[in-house]
Amino acid sequence: MECYVYKVGDKVVYPHHGAGRVLEIEIREVRGETREYMTIQILHNDMTVMVPVENAERAGIRAVIDEVLVEEVIGVLRDDATLMPKNWNRRLKHNREKIKSGDIFELADVVRNLALRDASKGLSTGEKQMLGRVKKILASELMYAKQIPEDEALRYLENVLQEVCGRGGSREQ
Repeated sequence: MECYVYKVGDKVVYPHHGAGRVLEIEIREVRGETREYMTIQILHNDMTVMVPVENAERAGIRAVIDEVLVEEVIGVLRDDATLMPKNWNRRLKHNREKIKSGDIFELADVVRNLALRDASKGLSTGEKQMLGRVKKILASELMYAKQIPEDEALRYLENVLQEVCGRGGSREQ
């Protein structure tokens, strides 16, 4: 039982929580089953997550993007809004699915769309909470990719979003 995908010290993203660092990979017995587990420390919220190595891909865990891809992510943030459902409940579900995918471009799409909607029409309470959370998740990955402190990554993201929201343009189905 060996983890070939990630090793201790690797920077990875856990879709629902953000970017972190693999602290350890160890064999543990849980509920009578012996498995290899990866322990990930999520920095932005000081959380530690333990995931069975065999489930890492299914959980959406992936390596942090490199600095080259950061520009592509910023490009997504600067794009026009994509079509979203009018109903806040459907929008929330639609955005949860995108976040759950683990794809950073989908995450950037959610951040941009929610930020634009917040600037133009406002958000429901649930969507406001989601926007705060996804901004932190995205900033946590930008922090590792750009090798900058977390607060600087969040400021960088906020500056891009201010520029985008100044242009306006949320779209609904």
